[in-house]
Amino acid sequence: MASSSSYYTPFSALFAVSKPNPSLNPAAFLVPSLKFSTAISNFANLSNGFSLKSPVNHGFLFKSRTFNVQARAAAEKTVHEFTVKDIDGNDVSLNKYKGKVMLIVNVASRCGLTSSNYSELSHLYEKYKSQGFEILAFPCNQFGGQEPGSNPEIKQFACTRFKAEFPIFDKVDVNGPSTAPIYQFLKSNAGGFLGDLIKWNFEKFLIDKKGKVVERYPPTTSPFQIEKDIKKLLAA
Repeated sequence: MASSSSYYTPFSALFAVSKPNPSLNPAAFLVPSLKFSTAISNFANLSNGFSLKSPVNHGFLFKSRTFNVQARAAAEKTVHEFTVKDIDGNDVSLNKYKGKVMLIVNVASRCGLTSSNYSELSHLYEKYKSQGFEILAFPCNQFGGQEPGSNPEIKQFACTRFKAEFPIFDKVDVNGPSTAPIYQFLKSNAGGFLGDLIKWNFEKFLIDKKGKVVERYPPTTSPFQIEKDIKKLLAA
């Protein structure tokens, strides 16, 4: 078997500043895998785009400028660009919360965390809503089947038992192929300990006045533990 050196040209040779080597054939340069593209994207030599082609790697084109534009566009997207359904099935544009601090929570009615979280969330909402604080609750039945009720049942439970006045939205999936777009956005902007997965009921995302995700909290973090972060964003 021929050695790998007969198929690969050293990467450094392509950018050597010494006397040109007439034996060097640029076409021999091979990108072994797409993973390599992330390792070279920071090279200043590639800032205007660099074509990586070879007889083996047909047609692969790396354009760092295109990737930079796409990454910047993703970073500029905000929560305010999404429209969701409320608990009564009405469309709600999250643009209405522009200029407000938001805490987005996936809730459940039959979880061991339900009582403490609903109570503390209601307390914080009552305390800070006049200062521009909003809580957006999204029921989810993906964790132990602990939110099995219909939307009217969920609404009655939250508003009657816990006197919840913050907005409650349509039941959604927060993981898997049917993940709601708003949760796709939240998770992509704040990866947790298990990466893209929401771990359990009552995971929380703190959103600033510009609609950017600034912090993500695990289910075991109580709303009262987040209060100091909420106050900082409200004062900003």
